Amino acid sequence: MGTVIDRLEIVHGGWRSRHSALHLAVAAAKSCLEHAGRSANDLDLIINTGLYRDRNLGEPALAAMIQEDIGAHPEDPHSDSHGTFSFDLANGTCGVLTGLQIVDGFLRSHAIRCALVVASDADPGHGMSEHFPFSATGGAVLCSWTHGGHGLGPVHWVNEPDDGESLRATVGQGHNRNILHINQSDSLDERYASASAAAVTSCLARAVRGLEEVDAIVAAPARPGYRTALAARLGIPETRIGVADDVRMHTAALVGALDHGRHHRAAGTRTLIVAAGAGVTAGAALYEEPPVNAT
Repeated sequence: MGTVIDRLEIVHGGWRSRHSALHLAVAAAKSCLEHAGRSANDLDLIINTGLYRDRNLGEPALAAMIQEDIGAHPEDPHSDSHGTFSFDLANGTCGVLTGLQIVDGFLRSHAIRCALVVASDADPGHGMSEHFPFSATGGAVLCSWTHGGHGLGPVHWVNEPDDGESLRATVGQGHNRNILHINQSDSLDERYASASAAAVTSCLARAVRGLEEVDAIVAAPARPGYRTALAARLGIPETRIGVADDVRMHTAALVGALDHGRHHRAAGTRTLIVAAGAGVTAGAALYEEPPVNAT
């Protein structure tokens, strides 16, 4: 038994949404639900893993705003009826994988039956950031539970602390407003690859499998340098590692890598999911594709 991905969705920012992570997350969520044939009221849980948002907003939680905008039980909860629980989760490029791990715990306990993980980033607005490096993108992952032997396996995490040297984001005062500053080091890709390779080793050892038994590998971020360094550390061709088409995607990069225009894969396909982010933190998990309508 395990958590399965029913639908993946990626949306890219246009003129109207290039400064709104909220609009991108809502668009991704609505499109994901529509293509899956589900209603927003089917959702028991919404986890928002996006990081860079409108006007550097800190409160309220963006997840609550997404919930309201897609119409997932936006009214006050009632003790005698079904509702939707939502919250934000901040873990950078690792956020979607962290969200899937949390969703798996909720589904495994049978506390919920349907969950949505969303991620989006956008330049917070004119004059509110300096050289914002990430593309305006939103992603959504719809999840449910299967009673077969498929779905998401345990997530294995590795931390190699660098005191924020590889990637650091801060918000400070400037010109009478909060301005976002993002600094990245030249060693970022190698540091991410080091932690990722360690997470992959732990994941495969626990599953008692080798890389030759893995059908596909997907990784985030989509940075070319990271992909090259990770392939070298794993001793595999770089072409074996799938990443999002847009190399500037941030928190939605793992959604883009998983989707990549070919979801669903054939039943039984074993995919190694890898994500690395600031900290340095990296995670890895195996995912086995279920048969269509396995749930």
